[in-house]
Amino acid sequence: MRTIVREGLIAGFIGATSVALWFFVIDLIALYPFATPDTLGRALFGLLGQPAAGVANLLVVLGYTAFHYLAFALVGIAVAALVRRAEAEPTLLAGAFILFIVFEVAFHALLSMFGSIAVFGAMTWYNVAIGNLVAAATMGTYVWRAHPELKAELNFALSGRE
Repeated sequence: MRTIVREGLIAGFIGATSVALWFFVIDLIALYPFATPDTLGRALFGLLGQPAAGVANLLVVLGYTAFHYLAFALVGIAVAALVRRAEAEPTLLAGAFILFIVFEVAFHALLSMFGSIAVFGAMTWYNVAIGNLVAAATMGTYVWRAHPELKAELNFALSGRE
């Protein structure tokens, strides 16, 4: 029997790994491996009040990677719980889709504001957008395959008829 936490952790792991691989490829193309997790880690630890200056890159990358996987695990668990709840109330899927769109727009607005901050200036919005799409696609594919009944539920949620 699949549990919400187990399913969410798997979905989160898939999403986090797909984004990490996307940025790893982008960083390799730019000839600066691990630049993205290093940049994001320094920004994250700076926000948390921990000065990142002088910290070895490996520690920053590992610390950010742990945060990245934890965040995706939480998102995965939320998605799994939503899908499980949608089995009883299919209209939740339409609301979740709208919420996803709003979240993406807000995320990119925030990224745009951070673009003026030197540490984020090197990160391009389209690389982040592609990373988000990759994560959504890989996590969505996993959840879709784990719940074959979602197609009928989504049809009902969007049209009001099965």
